[in-house]
Amino acid sequence: MPKPLTIAEPEPPTDAPAAPFALWALAFRPFYLLASVFAALSIPLWVAQYAGYLPAALAHSPAWHGHEMLFGYTLAVVAGFLFTAGRNWTGQPTPTGHALLAFALLWVAGRILMLTPYALAAAVVNAAFPVAVAIALAVPLWKSRNRRNYFFVPLLLLLGAAVLALHLSWLGLLAWPERASLLAGLDVVLFIIAVMGGRVIPMFTNNGIPGTQASRHPLVERLALGSVLLLLAADVVQAPAAVIAGIALVAALAHAARLYRWQPWRTLRTPLVWVLHAAYAWIVVYLVLRASAALGLVAEALALHALTIGAIGGMTLGMMTRTARGHTGRPLVADRYEVAAYVLVLCAALIRVFGGMIVPDAYLGTLVGSGVCWSLAFAIYAIRYWPVLSRARLDGKPG
Repeated sequence: MPKPLTIAEPEPPTDAPAAPFALWALAFRPFYLLASVFAALSIPLWVAQYAGYLPAALAHSPAWHGHEMLFGYTLAVVAGFLFTAGRNWTGQPTPTGHALLAFALLWVAGRILMLTPYALAAAVVNAAFPVAVAIALAVPLWKSRNRRNYFFVPLLLLLGAAVLALHLSWLGLLAWPERASLLAGLDVVLFIIAVMGGRVIPMFTNNGIPGTQASRHPLVERLALGSVLLLLAADVVQAPAAVIAGIALVAALAHAARLYRWQPWRTLRTPLVWVLHAAYAWIVVYLVLRASAALGLVAEALALHALTIGAIGGMTLGMMTRTARGHTGRPLVADRYEVAAYVLVLCAALIRVFGGMIVPDAYLGTLVGSGVCWSLAFAIYAIRYWPVLSRARLDGKPG
């Protein structure tokens, strides 16, 4: 019987001596830290370049920003989460110590190479990272016959294919639009969030808020997940706009129904829970805007930022705080700094999406305002969680 996703519940601290440095004890530690620092620093870099304060040659394609948020920041969080959760699911080891350091260095190399003229090396390294994660995750899944989670391996390989196609198009070796690669990568991440959200959000809601009856309906679940896969297929084949709009609208209805069954209105006093509901609500916003963009009613960039800032940013930040607390033996309660980070990410999404929609003439202002909110949110996480992620568990357990 495959093990369900579990988040370590804290226990009272013991008198066991704490290791002075535990950053390489489990994958969530270095990857959450690297992701938060990168998220805090890279957006000001991109905004400064966009506003003309840095040379345009610093990033060698207008899609650098999208590439780095998807295949840089998001993939780091996904890798840290899957390696950590994979150990719980399978009871098998996942990378730690020097092996984990090697994965982290591979990711860092990808970020550095994106700012250099070595385009071919950047392509190889950035495509190698998700493939290496897929292989390292496949080993414990296969050994434990954890069939329920096999699908993560092909999803990671798809991300590797998407980033490779993007680089090859930049190199002029593949006649493939960079937009298609980015959309396919975003669809894969959206599917991962939809799957994991369906597993953990109802559970966290019921566990954290007595009396709540968050539930799942089989038909709604199939429609929600199936529609995202259909959208992925449509984006890969570059289906007509009307087809994209129809799929996105069906998906929006399915995900709205799914969220309604989780009773988000009951979560307002529990930040560790409401942040996940708020992030999931941005999926519905994204899908409605994606359909509207396909019909020429709004700019596609507004839809994409609803997904990237609101859904991906909010969901990853929420899971990074909860899993880091749980896996280091700390209480599952958000403090005022974490709540501030949650609010800042939501403000970043609101400013970028609806500010850009309501006052299109203030585009640069909304971009800067959103970027400041985003960067502050992840700077707060990086500063607050450096001691959490780098030190041993409070309860003396390994990991």
